[in-house]
Amino acid sequence: MNLLELTSVRSLSILTRDGRLLFTTRAFRLFAYGLLSVVLVLYLVQIGQDEGQIGLLLSLTLAGDAAVSLWITTHADQIGRRRMLMVGAGLMIFSGVVFSISQDFLVLTLAAIIGTISPSGNEVGPFLPIEQAGLTHTFPDSQRTQVFAWYNLSGSLATAAGALAGGVLAGFLQALGATPLTSYRAIFLVYTLLGSLLVALFYQLSSAIEVSAPRSPQSRLGLSRSRGIIFRLSALFALDAFGGALVVQSLMAYWFFVRFGVETAAIGSIFFGANLLSGLSALAAAGLARRIGLINTMVFTHIPSNILLMLIPLMPSLPLAILVLLVRFSISQMDVPTRQSYVMAVVDPAERSAAAGVTGIARSVGAALGPMLSGAFLSLGLLSFPFFAAGTLKIVYDLALFRSFRQIKPPEEDG
Repeated sequence: MNLLELTSVRSLSILTRDGRLLFTTRAFRLFAYGLLSVVLVLYLVQIGQDEGQIGLLLSLTLAGDAAVSLWITTHADQIGRRRMLMVGAGLMIFSGVVFSISQDFLVLTLAAIIGTISPSGNEVGPFLPIEQAGLTHTFPDSQRTQVFAWYNLSGSLATAAGALAGGVLAGFLQALGATPLTSYRAIFLVYTLLGSLLVALFYQLSSAIEVSAPRSPQSRLGLSRSRGIIFRLSALFALDAFGGALVVQSLMAYWFFVRFGVETAAIGSIFFGANLLSGLSALAAAGLARRIGLINTMVFTHIPSNILLMLIPLMPSLPLAILVLLVRFSISQMDVPTRQSYVMAVVDPAERSAAAGVTGIARSVGAALGPMLSGAFLSLGLLSFPFFAAGTLKIVYDLALFRSFRQIKPPEEDG
């Protein structure tokens, strides 16, 4: 693989002002998600919630995200993509405020359902589908996978920095005499401020990111000719997301805390390194996809990643568990930009916004049950079972994806 292909930023030089703004908003948003992910479950434990309640709250968070995002993404083209992105940022602010001032389980659950909080540190809410659709207006199709790779790298680096900052900030405040609960609440306040910053950034987007042609009134969820392939992909993506949600980053941070007694600051450092490697793996995906194709890249990198996931709880010591985790993250995200590029490639250009929205909602729906089941396993003392279940389900997804779509190639791979 040509190293220059992996490190070149020429594909970013073609971005418009709107494209650069969308990269910036993704970075700030993922920083906020990463910041919160390392302390979210620890905060819920501090206010007296047990593992079953925590799993239920996280599942309801993802279910609410799916419902709210479905409405926002399916109305974004009519009401305006910029406006809907600002609404999403407003929901981040709402969640951050409520979590920073309340300890009531029902209030927190309501705020998690309506608002926007990421248990995994990864994308949630309506942002990604709308941003992807708008971003495709800022570059030619020939640069699609490369730009998406950099787009994902920016998010992974931001998540890594956020995870590190969350752990360091909590540790610093506790060293100054703050209680763990107070330190975690401070992080929710920072999350709220970042949501406010996103509102200001989204406001600066121009009309160039808006849809150029109205949807067909006969289309379902904005899909017409692309409906069949998107529904099939959505079913598989839901399975993959369900498996991944069994070991979201906040629950994995809790696993390190319980299994090895790792402190908050150290957990932040672990996931800083993990998300850094994750972002670099997304960047490497573009060069590999040019050689072996999008579907092959998605499958042949994802299966080893999931085998490594199942090996983490089998490690007898903390250093070995961290090593396997880092190796796993070094290839874990190579399917993400290729998956996004594949979806944009195999649908009609006029249906890209809807396609990104429907597949994104499918992933949110698939992910909704994962944390609740993991919480139940943890409450029963089955600390490692979520890792094995997640890896198995995600490998089933890989094999089904390869079998169903290896013959359906994007235009640039034909001939």
